Amino acid sequence: VQLQASGGGVVQAGESLRLSCAASGRTLRGVATGWFRQALGKEREFVAATTRTGGGTVYSNSAKGRFTISRDIAKNTVYLQMNSLNPGDTAVYYCVADASIISSSLSNQMQWHYWGQGTLVTVSS
Repeated sequence: VQLQASGGGVVQAGESLRLSCAASGRTLRGVATGWFRQALGKEREFVAATTRTGGGTVYSNSAKGRFTISRDIAKNTVYLQMNSLNPGDTAVYYCVADASIISSSLSNQMQWHYWGQGTLVTVSS
């Protein structure tokens, strides 16, 4: 699976942004998908993920209530809608996919097989 993330940019605190991740090489049906992020000088951290069936979602505490992960199987694309952004959300965001990851491991970056190239989100105060 090849993943191409897009949609990053510079926004003001409180604004919204939607990231997209277009997949190619195989359908996302039956594939878990997710987002991680890495801020400058910090470790990469989990943001959100869907289960392989797409019927379940998991969010980090920082993302819960503000971010929404979704996917369009027909377009083979995963989205991350981010609302109420704050400077702490500034990071490079990576989309991920894996066909065999189990639900209890969705927040573990070591368990994801496919990674996109990342898109930079900058939130100014």
